[in-house]
Amino acid sequence: MILVTGATGNIGRPLVRTLLREGAPVRALTRDAARAAAGGSVPHPAVAVEGDLERPTTLPDALDGVRTLFLLPTGREDAAGVLRAAADAGVERVVAVSSLLAATHPSSAMGRAALHGERAVLASGLAWTVLRPWEFASNTLAWAPAVRTAGVVAAPTAGVPSPVVDPADIAAVAARALTEEGHEGRYYPLTGPEAVTPYDKARAIGEAVGREVKFDATGEERGGRTPHGVCGYDAPAPSATVREVAGRPARTFAEWAREHADAFR
Repeated sequence: MILVTGATGNIGRPLVRTLLREGAPVRALTRDAARAAAGGSVPHPAVAVEGDLERPTTLPDALDGVRTLFLLPTGREDAAGVLRAAADAGVERVVAVSSLLAATHPSSAMGRAALHGERAVLASGLAWTVLRPWEFASNTLAWAPAVRTAGVVAAPTAGVPSPVVDPADIAAVAARALTEEGHEGRYYPLTGPEAVTPYDKARAIGEAVGREVKFDATGEERGGRTPHGVCGYDAPAPSATVREVAGRPARTFAEWAREHADAFR
């Protein structure tokens, strides 16, 4: 039995579908199991179970009989408590999502947070695999309202070129690590196949929806946070991990945009 946390999100949905296609028994963790099951976000025959990563005391029933755990952090989770609950329940393996910032920018706030979560995984006593994805292609969903209403995305900076990764590729690698031997003790850096700028992303979204979408770097700072869809870190070179582990090429941002075009229409 595999327990997938974050089962209704951008990684969890394709991961659950992939595991089901391969015949793996799956439980999908959600805060509201009845709502998830009724809304179709947890496909049959996966079983929706309730639990909260911020409150590990809610997890024993969901973990009962589970052999392998997919752990997707929320940013507020009690990772050490979740992993203790998993170990107490007899879980043997964990595949955990971290961030490539743990390797490329370990002194940044996000890099430090990623390393903190990784330390909890390594100290858990479970066999482990750590996935380190770069910037998600799905971050640009934050642009959807502006694209739908104005066809222009404005941000204070254009950021830097970034090999954004499709969450479905993260799911594909996770599925291999969850169901195959030989992935224990490995760190997997995950990126897309090419570096793209915010201008490239806007153009690809426009091509996907059939109308022009512009990106406007205004130069006007509106706070200290980098806007979604704009990478503020020096980016790594594209990695070959998706091809090597999942057995197929990583998907381009343009492919992701075509698949999610309805969100921008």
